[in-house]
Parts: sequence; C-alpha cells; structure tokens
Amino acid sequence: MKNLFSIYTLVVLSLISLLFNSEKALAQGCVAIKGNASTCMAIHADSSNVSSWQFASSARYFKSFRHFSGTVENTDRLKQQTEVINYTSVINLSLTRIINNRWSVMVDLPVSNNVRSSLYEHGLVNGAYIKKERHTTGSFGIGDIRFAAYRWLLDPIKNTKGNVQLGLGIKLPTGDYNYKDYWYNVGVNGTKELRTVDQSIQLGDGGTGFTVELNTFYNFKHNFGVYGNLYYLMNPREQNGTRTYRETLSRFLANEAIMSVPDQYMVRGGFNYSFNHIKGLSVAAGARLEGIPVHDLVGRSGDFRRPGYIWSVEPSVNYEYKKLVVFASVPFALLRNRTQSVTDIENSAIRGIHVQGDAAFADYTVNLGIATRF
Repeated sequence: MKNLFSIYTLVVLSLISLLFNSEKALAQGCVAIKGNASTCMAIHADSSNVSSWQFASSARYFKSFRHFSGTVENTDRLKQQTEVINYTSVINLSLTRIINNRWSVMVDLPVSNNVRSSLYEHGLVNGAYIKKERHTTGSFGIGDIRFAAYRWLLDPIKNTKGNVQLGLGIKLPTGDYNYKDYWYNVGVNGTKELRTVDQSIQLGDGGTGFTVELNTFYNFKHNFGVYGNLYYLMNPREQNGTRTYRETLSRFLANEAIMSVPDQYMVRGGFNYSFNHIKGLSVAAGARLEGIPVHDLVGRSGDFRRPGYIWSVEPSVNYEYKKLVVFASVPFALLRNRTQSVTDIENSAIRGIHVQGDAAFADYTVNLGIATRF
C-alpha cells in the first residue's frame, strides 16, 4: 500500500504543479544520486526564432532493497530480513526560457520525500545489538537548485535531421545536507537520539557543483531515429562536515565519520519511433547508465560515500498534444555494482584484507513527466 500511495502522490503532485503554472532524474537507492540531472522528454531543435517559456514537472519513485557488494547480491539480507529499504519520491520543477532557436536557459528545483527502514541504525553499537528492532528515518524538502544554459551547436534551420545540444550549469547547495531524525536504541538504556539521516536520503550534498550536458538526436526517417543524453556533475568539495555516525558502529569505520561530496553522472541512448496513425504518440527504448564515481574529476574523494553504478534498459513513451507533452519511462536494472570506495581501499591497506562495502539498489524506477510551452 505504501508503494501505491507514493506513486499516486507523485502523479497528483505533477498534475497540480502543471495547473498552477498554466525531466529531470537520476536513480536509485543507497548510492546517493540526487535528483537534479536533466533528461529531455522530447529532444528536438526548434527552427523558430520566437522566444517562449516552458514549464516541466517530472516525478520519480523507487524502492531500493537489494544489497550488492560489487556485482554480487547478498541474498542473505532478504532471507534474514536485515535489508535496508529506501522509499524515495522526487518531484522536479523546471522553468526554461527559450531565447531563440539556438539558446535557452533553465532553472530546476527538486523536492523529495524519503523514508528509510533499517535495523543496524537502531541498536547496533560497536558491532553488537543492544536491541534488534527495525525503525524508520525520513526527510522531506527542497534539494539543490540548478541553473543551466543550453545551445544547439548546429543551425536548426539547416540541420533538421539531427543536432547536438551543449549545456553548462551550476548547482547550488540549497538542499539540507544535515537533515536529522531520531535513531532508536543508540544508548545503553535503549534511548533514542536526534541524529543526521543516512547520506542516501539527505536532501542535498552540501557542495557547489558544475554540470556539463550533451543532448543529441538523429532521424533516419521522419518517424524513426536515435537519441542520446550525457550528464556529469562535478563537485570540487571533498566533504561537507556532516557526521555519519558510522564510527559508532565499528572501530574500523572511523575514516567514514564524515560525508563526502561526490560527483555523479548519467548516460542514456537508444531508438525512438513515432506512430504515423496516432498523431503525437512516440515510443523509445534504450540503455541507461548512472552512478557515483570512486574518484572525483576535481578535488579529493575521501570520507564516506557509496560509489557504484546501475545499467538499465529503459522503455519510454511520449504523447504530445498541441503545447503539452506527457512522458513516462520505467528503467529496469540489468547490472548493479557497488564499487570499492577510497575509504574501502584505505581500510583494506590498514586491515590487510579486502574491504568493500555494500549498497541497496532498486529493481526499477517509475518516471512520469508533464511539460507545457507558453
């Protein structure tokens, strides 16, 4: 019922946001990829030089619960009912000013609601359970706002079959990256304490970041073509000063006491097809890769992060009616990999054994979107 209620809430909020104003998403689970990447719902270059506005609302929901270390799933976590479960719902609201047929600027605001259910955060002290009970923590609020400028690199009037769009942006640390909720059974007397929630459900990452995007398409026929999107967020800041409390779980986690500010990325591409007999309807299918790298492009990569990536197959459908576009996609995970972090590598050297943490991933995500031009 919780899953159905969350999906229903996302649909209602998306419709409400559209009504009051006349695709943005990354993925899944304990790998803390925030919802501020851009994916075009209907990527094409406009040959008109008439300026206009576009408002878009996209929603994403997933439940992560399958634990992976590397590409190997720890199925015992489900059998023993010790898995960590994240329920994540994100609404992205974006407003774009289309200046002419080459240039546009955009502002994007994510709003997220997260619930995290776990055992180990509520009673495990120095490696031993004081009381073994499952409890939840949560977070709700705005995330990190992003501004971006876009330019079609080829003249849309002369290049109607294909084009490439470049986007450059800045992400501001507007989301709370020290969000707190109650942890239970963390004292010797089974008391509760207000602590920071896990990195995967923090609303922001605490860093000022810079984004690079490439969006491209090519039409072999008027109703059949290929598309591609690339997004990379570069976060120069190493750590944000937020305590993880992981050092209270084991003495071997002392170097994971503070949260890292990681880069993130997304790449997707595939084929799209428009139906001749159903005006405005198109479908697409492709591959999607998204993740957190082990090492950032700029700056150090220490402290606590869960690096990893997800390969998914992504079917989607678009419907366009006049100035309104409705979008839906459901990426299904094919490969999930929780890679070895910098602190895992450091712990491996200190302890003389291979250390590699795990992370919980979802089987699929649900993405819904609505956009209108005015």
